Amino acid sequence: MKNDHLDMERTRSELLAAIKPHVPFDGWSEPAFKLAVSDLGLDPGLARVVCPRGAVDLAVAYHREGDAEMLKRLEEADLSGLKFRDRIATAVRFRLEEADPELVRRGAAIFALPQNATTGSKLIWETSDKIWRALGDVSEDYNWYTKRMTLSGVYSSTVLYWMGDESEGKGDTWAFLDRRIEDVMQFEKVKEAAMKLPFLPKLLGGIRAPKGNADMPGREAQ
Repeated sequence: MKNDHLDMERTRSELLAAIKPHVPFDGWSEPAFKLAVSDLGLDPGLARVVCPRGAVDLAVAYHREGDAEMLKRLEEADLSGLKFRDRIATAVRFRLEEADPELVRRGAAIFALPQNATTGSKLIWETSDKIWRALGDVSEDYNWYTKRMTLSGVYSSTVLYWMGDESEGKGDTWAFLDRRIEDVMQFEKVKEAAMKLPFLPKLLGGIRAPKGNADMPGREAQ
């Protein structure tokens, strides 16, 4: 079973590499998927077992590949001299620097479709979760939820800005990102003040971070 899983992962990686040259022209589409399968000389039936949704599954794999590269860069970087807000900005910047704007643009189009919207939202949440964990977040209460919610908003808006940014070195994007991170910091200050209200700690005290592969971003404590 383990070898089968590794074989499927390897085949998915090969398909991802094969489809990338076709995506700028055909998007993350069925024609692009078939071209990738043909380029590899892969049995179409096996390709469909590995990627039941075809190109959508490869778009998901591309997003997660970018997450993995971001985490690798974070592990190698020395962030000790940075303020926490700058660590968050650096992580988001690393994530975008690992991406191809055209492949992301095409991905945004396919994840905007109603049947794929939930998958797209989940991927953004995953990226935010990975950033917080990489930066040492150990929260298990309502903070787990609010941190990922605010960072998901920052990441989503920054990606949209980045896709259309033609400034040198994406300088306008990084300035935009800094402004959005400031919004997060202000939210955290407001949240801290709000928690001094007598009813809020009791109201939110039952919220716990999900365990394992739970589908929901938070749950009520039992």
